[in-house]
Amino acid sequence: MASTTTESPGHGVVPSPPGHFIDGAFVEPERPRTIAVVDPTTEEVAAHAPEGTPGDVDRAVAAAARAAAGWAATPPAERATHLLAILQALRSRADDLARLIAIEVGSGLRFARAVQVGLPLTTLEVTAELLRELPFEEEMGSSLVVHEAAGVVGAITPWNYPLHQLVAKVAPALAAGCTVVAKPSEVAPLAAFAFAEIAGAALPPGVLNVVGGTGPVVGEALAAHRGVDLVSFTGSTRAGRRVAELAAATVKRVTLELGGKSATVVLADADLARAVSTGVKSAYLNSGQTCNALTRMLVPRPRQAEAIAIAIETAASLPVGDPLHPDTRLGPVVSAAQRDRVTAHLERGLAEGARCVLGGPGRPEGLARGYFVRPTIFADVSPRMAIAQEEIFGPVLAILPYDDEPEAVRIANDTIYGLAAAVWSADPARADAVARQLRVGQVDVNGGRFNPRAPFGGMKQSGIGRELGRFGLEEFLELKAIQR
Repeated sequence: MASTTTESPGHGVVPSPPGHFIDGAFVEPERPRTIAVVDPTTEEVAAHAPEGTPGDVDRAVAAAARAAAGWAATPPAERATHLLAILQALRSRADDLARLIAIEVGSGLRFARAVQVGLPLTTLEVTAELLRELPFEEEMGSSLVVHEAAGVVGAITPWNYPLHQLVAKVAPALAAGCTVVAKPSEVAPLAAFAFAEIAGAALPPGVLNVVGGTGPVVGEALAAHRGVDLVSFTGSTRAGRRVAELAAATVKRVTLELGGKSATVVLADADLARAVSTGVKSAYLNSGQTCNALTRMLVPRPRQAEAIAIAIETAASLPVGDPLHPDTRLGPVVSAAQRDRVTAHLERGLAEGARCVLGGPGRPEGLARGYFVRPTIFADVSPRMAIAQEEIFGPVLAILPYDDEPEAVRIANDTIYGLAAAVWSADPARADAVARQLRVGQVDVNGGRFNPRAPFGGMKQSGIGRELGRFGLEEFLELKAIQR
């Protein structure tokens, strides 16, 4: 059983954004309505964010359009200077931002500082470096091929990594010469508005705009808007389909980073202790609320019992509790609705015959409030069970036994998703051969580390396009051939 930590001081009301961020300043919404932002640890309202309208989107898109030509004409080296100014300002506020994200999302403070804030810092730095490396013009025979800004970008971001996902879109879009209208999730919008304040001070008015509100109102208005040239969306596959449908009416470009049901493939010759321990920690990353979390673990059938024992021991070493407590590794899930969705998956797993060897439905012991879910491990999971097919987005690991390597590859590929995977083997060549057979966007081999310059994105229903590094920047560029 996972240990729990006690509640830490420091929760309570945090500053609410004074309005939408449009044309370089916070402005009052078209109508004076707000959305409560609930602290998932205390279940109390921590702040309020503006609830936008299509009219607010119109204002933001108009501001972005006015700024577009001037920003696109800004030399790449100068755009890099702006990004570095944002980087330095963000770095000076890193601890405050980490605490804000811990309160609005429930991420452990250590994780929030290292990943929720650390990754955006790296993304800004790498993107600024790329501006000094990438040619925006190239000769090709009798043609000059010009890489131009796509125009006004609509960036729709999720709640699980509210700063990282925003910066992963905004940094390359700005680098490409695009202007941006961002719509953060109404569940956790506070970090996005804090970023708007920080970045807005380093950018010309209108280059970055942030409008709060719900997906069905503000998100849909942004995706369908005739003044938006490209939509970059991160979220569920269901919502991604809707964004693509709305964008198709004006034939605008779309990039989608969607769901996942990623697998750790543990081959028979692997270091089982290291592979399983690493796999459990990945499955539980951000309390399981990570699109590329490795939530399926495929192990040789003769070694399943050994793998289960290692998985239970690893899970028990990850304290669950208040995200502001320094020892906490797993905080609550983000909302009551998300807790209920995860619980429904746990109950369905039991009903379908999976063997629950740790956790299950119910609240962790010692935690009387908060949207906490017991870290759970299912064993003897068959590939067609819902818990092996559907994205749960909570601290839930499914262990699936297999009989031979071809079967392991078939099981790993047998979902609608294709975002990520991991392969473990004592033979690097064998691991690489299996990695090449997996229909996913990225594969970690034997614990390979995250590379912020490598493309991030998925195949199948995990999305369209890529984020991060050179490939992520190129998503925001159009090509023009000038024949001479």
